[in-house]
Amino acid sequence: MPKTFPIGGVHPSECKISRGEAIKPMPLPEVVTIPLAQHIGAPAKAVVVKGDKVVVGQLIGESGGFVSSNIHSSVSGTVTAVDNFVNAQGLRQAGVTIKVEGDEWLESIDRSTTIVRECSLEPAEIVSRIAAAGIVGMGGATFPAHVKLTPPPGKKTEVLIINGVECEPYLTADHRVMLERGEELLIGVEILAKALGVERCYVGVEKNKPDAIEHLEKLAKEFRNIEIVPLKVQYPQGGEKQLIAAVTGRQVPSGALPIEVGAVVQNVGTTLAVYEAVQKNKPLIERVVTVTGKSLAHPSNLLVRIGTPVSALIAECGGVPENTGKVIGGGPMMGRAMVNIDSPVTKGSSGVLLMSESEASRPAEGSCIKCAKCVEACPMGLEPYLLKVLAQKQRWDDCELHAAADCIECGCCSFTCPANLPLLDYIRLGKGEVMKMIRARAAKK
Repeated sequence: MPKTFPIGGVHPSECKISRGEAIKPMPLPEVVTIPLAQHIGAPAKAVVVKGDKVVVGQLIGESGGFVSSNIHSSVSGTVTAVDNFVNAQGLRQAGVTIKVEGDEWLESIDRSTTIVRECSLEPAEIVSRIAAAGIVGMGGATFPAHVKLTPPPGKKTEVLIINGVECEPYLTADHRVMLERGEELLIGVEILAKALGVERCYVGVEKNKPDAIEHLEKLAKEFRNIEIVPLKVQYPQGGEKQLIAAVTGRQVPSGALPIEVGAVVQNVGTTLAVYEAVQKNKPLIERVVTVTGKSLAHPSNLLVRIGTPVSALIAECGGVPENTGKVIGGGPMMGRAMVNIDSPVTKGSSGVLLMSESEASRPAEGSCIKCAKCVEACPMGLEPYLLKVLAQKQRWDDCELHAAADCIECGCCSFTCPANLPLLDYIRLGKGEVMKMIRARAAKK
């Protein structure tokens, strides 16, 4: 029996229509806008000004603290603005706009395709290089990678888990990385293991990717202490706590981080970026993005420079179909509707999904029939129907009491609700208010 997590979960239609599309480099755009906040934590501070000339890989935003991340230019050209721009959700945020002029890279970056296996760096040097390269979690959470590799005093990492689950419907970027960059990926696993001082490493992959499992299992025979773990297909197995439970059987306590059970989880894309940073001295300036949809002319997996307008990706794949009702950044379960498709690709941009009007329309909302399907589906063991009511009534203290902060926003509750209640919408609202309360209390200490 394939492993999986023990509580909740659903199985939405997979719709992996781009799984057979090899990674294709995206042509350079004319202009990029690179956000200074592409990560959890403090925004980076711009170190360039309008009129500066930059090259690929050059630092343009310096980390704003320990929980922050460096930002590098993904193109060469002239800085035309260091100002606010409108992001995918219609909000204004700081960024650096660069007019593309050629494609000149820093000489220190190794652009060859030669695979470099041996890493002679000490653990602290590895972590320092990862931090300098601006690597963050590329599965969507965008947590600075160097922070995960620096356990707090008294905590010890016992196991490293690489997240190759990609359970979100439609998305196939990680699948293609595992197939096309498998050896570099496993070298990245070794590098992370060395940085953490761990002996046990697992790569979790759901069984709907048998080609990736077979390919990685063959490669893993040449690596010490790396095990490929086939997993039952069950959403949201890509969540950190669900993946840890599936692979190790350990349960991360409510409100705690994975390090509490001795685990560190890194995404497939992040691990490849670690290889490139440590072995090739390449900062995080590009990533693989799935551009997909049932009506899209050419669903694709594109290697895209950070800052490229999303609209350019859609154009590369055939343009916006006439019947499009919604463009989503990410997948249909956890992604967010985009109000500005000219907004840029960021480090956390895993996919762009174009949904037809019929797919995107919400059914009429009914009344709760007390069926408890949302409770059964919740992978965190919460009571979504109750949290929804508490958020509606703005009872934020009760939202905290009933663990709204534990919600991973997977959408299982809304997906399974026969009354079509917008459960996740309200729980997100309650969780946001609870997190504000928690931060306010911490600031007073």
